[in-house]
Amino acid sequence: MTDGVNPAGTNPGGPVYGQPYPGTPGSPVYPPVAAPLSPPAPPPPPAPTGDSPWWAQNAQSDPWRDPGASASVVHTAPPAGPPTDPAAAMPDSPRTPEPRKNVMGLVFTVALITALLAGGLGATIGVLAARNGPGTTSGGAPPVDRPVGSVADVVRQVTPSVVTILIKGKEGEGNGSGLVISADGYIITNNHVANPSDLHNVKLTVVFADGSSEPAEFKGSSKESDIAVVKVNRSGLQPVTFGDSEQLAVGDPVLAIGAPLGLSGTVTQGIISALDRPVVAGEADESSVTAAIQTDAAINPGNSGGPLFDASGRAIGVNASIATFANSDGKGGNMGLGFSIPINLANRIAQEIIADGKPSRTVIGIETSDNGNAAGVKVKNVVNPGPAATAGIVAGDVITTFNGRHLTSPVDLVALVRKYAPNTVVQIGFKHGSEDKQVAVTLAADGD
Repeated sequence: MTDGVNPAGTNPGGPVYGQPYPGTPGSPVYPPVAAPLSPPAPPPPPAPTGDSPWWAQNAQSDPWRDPGASASVVHTAPPAGPPTDPAAAMPDSPRTPEPRKNVMGLVFTVALITALLAGGLGATIGVLAARNGPGTTSGGAPPVDRPVGSVADVVRQVTPSVVTILIKGKEGEGNGSGLVISADGYIITNNHVANPSDLHNVKLTVVFADGSSEPAEFKGSSKESDIAVVKVNRSGLQPVTFGDSEQLAVGDPVLAIGAPLGLSGTVTQGIISALDRPVVAGEADESSVTAAIQTDAAINPGNSGGPLFDASGRAIGVNASIATFANSDGKGGNMGLGFSIPINLANRIAQEIIADGKPSRTVIGIETSDNGNAAGVKVKNVVNPGPAATAGIVAGDVITTFNGRHLTSPVDLVALVRKYAPNTVVQIGFKHGSEDKQVAVTLAADGD
């Protein structure tokens, strides 16, 4: 059963802003986001001037770029990085992403990268920071009381539920972040953190806020949602309190906590900038499509897999990716365009992995085709029996809305379908010839 993804090598309808790789749905109106970032090799002393040494996405494409500029959507695995033993030597040169060329069409040069993995000096600092725990007040001055509900109070409450994840494989090392979801050791992170595609025999270590650590076991993941679950053999942990990502509003204040560049316990603050932002991350069979929470809270490499909290300290998202400007060398940094996987989706996937060892995949049962410059998603084929067919949608119809949200490309539809659990009833608006129709569709699990 298909869920709105086109056949391999085709482009879906709507404006074409580039295709990350063959076989992937075309890029949405909103920026697709690439997968894990590999920072470049550590700079030799003295520190170089000019471009930041931490970023090396070698980007060649972007949906917001000048048409004459180059940009790319790339997916890389954890780079060769420093050993997890802080006393061990630093590697000479972590790997950088391999660029892919695309043709895209708006007006800025933006490199799309994910917020994963410190490498070189950044990760070396991060390993030491992880072992020592998050930063505290300096000197011997007594701590200052903070009012209940202040940012500092919220951070104090939630920090024990945030972890740093160290990744060590045959080809290299790196780090990401995670959030504790059960007292007996289950932790959510990103698939591209815990299950990198080109690192074999990966060793995972979870470092807690107090600096203690435990080896972790990979329990399963969903590549399509970029969610993974790992488990440590420890009890008495403090799990996060879950919020409801369906009850968020643009403008809500948020906090991101994680280990950017390996610096554990780093806290950044911002707001929700947009909801249900369709983003595409990854390459080939590692791709994910998400209706993401967009935030201007600073998210950087190493934040991947860590939590996004609301002002009350409830987890509302799992940080996964960012968009950034790039110069001619393909280097850039955080610019306030971060993307988080909604916590309702992340926790549902995690609970399915814990219970069954694998996640479900939600489908609507259609195959789409190019709709030219017209809005909406054209239905090429309908799986029968299937959710769309049961609701009366047929080939040739054009789906225009999903729960009231207007669709501009197949990626919009894919992201929204995957956001919901199987058996969820959604409202679909579509055109049948010249007639506008509205139907209730009960989504299904792939294979039902």
